Amino acid sequence: MELSERKQKILALIVEYFIATGEPIGSKLISSAFETSISSATIRNEMAELSEKGYLEQPHTSAGRVPSQKGYRYYVDHLMGRYEISPSEQFRIGNLLKNAVGEPERVLAQASGILAEMTGCAALSTTPLDSQTRIKRVELVPIGTRTAMVVLLASSGVIKSRVCRMDSELTLEVMELFYNVAAAHFLGQRASDIHTAGVQTIVASLGEKAFLMTPLMVALSELSQASTRSEVLLDGQSNLLNYRELENNACELLEFLNRGEPLSKLLIASRDELSVLIGRENFFREMENSSMILASYRIAGQDAGTVGIIGPTRIDYARLIPSIRFISRIVSGILSDSVEE
Repeated sequence: MELSERKQKILALIVEYFIATGEPIGSKLISSAFETSISSATIRNEMAELSEKGYLEQPHTSAGRVPSQKGYRYYVDHLMGRYEISPSEQFRIGNLLKNAVGEPERVLAQASGILAEMTGCAALSTTPLDSQTRIKRVELVPIGTRTAMVVLLASSGVIKSRVCRMDSELTLEVMELFYNVAAAHFLGQRASDIHTAGVQTIVASLGEKAFLMTPLMVALSELSQASTRSEVLLDGQSNLLNYRELENNACELLEFLNRGEPLSKLLIASRDELSVLIGRENFFREMENSSMILASYRIAGQDAGTVGIIGPTRIDYARLIPSIRFISRIVSGILSDSVEE
């Protein structure tokens, strides 16, 4: 619904004042912000119409107005200013993230930590998810006469490993056979195509050596499947306890975030370049008083995952969105470079 220029200015003033102070705003204060003289009565009438249309709420009969979730949405879509983070802040963030060069989990954990510190909100990121992820490399690292670590590197840059206990001694012959089987049946294959039935067929084809290879092949199969699952990395959840708007459901919200799976589904569904989900747009009851700002990152040109924040609906959207976008671009560059190496 289109609003008049004056109603837009009033709504923007109320949103920005409430974001800055957390206090309702009255007509007199708004009137003083206009360059041309407009009476408080006129402002009150405009505010009443904005309330009727659902853009404002009045917490108490005698209090001023505050934005509704619909008001925040209109502000984000049409009214907020466009900011860029300063060159010095860009330099600082870039340096912090470049120090985390390595596997994606490490880079993304660092990104979440930076976002939590910068924004005062809970920060999150998801590990790379790509249906076309392929197995790039496997390693077998002996750590005992009958124990080895199986390591898998996916094309997304994800590294998975697990300790495997053998039923027989880990000899050079066993290791050579492992690498031969891995090269023939795993390397270059889509991780999502590796499944139990296929691995059983591979093992059966080894004849008398099947006994030696079974634990290692099972480990490779499980690591392949694990590399296709996206995980949610969280940081700064305790920041949410600092907002009085969330005090009534802060514990419920924290418990919801720590469950992981519902949040993961929400994040996987939000794979746009930038998503701003306000209040009930988050679909889950536990987040009806919260907002999420999410930006996708890319690896080698393909959508791979998400970085973002969770806070109350009263967050400074205009200033936070550029920071999240910038961090997603840095993460994209670092992870793309690591995959190409």
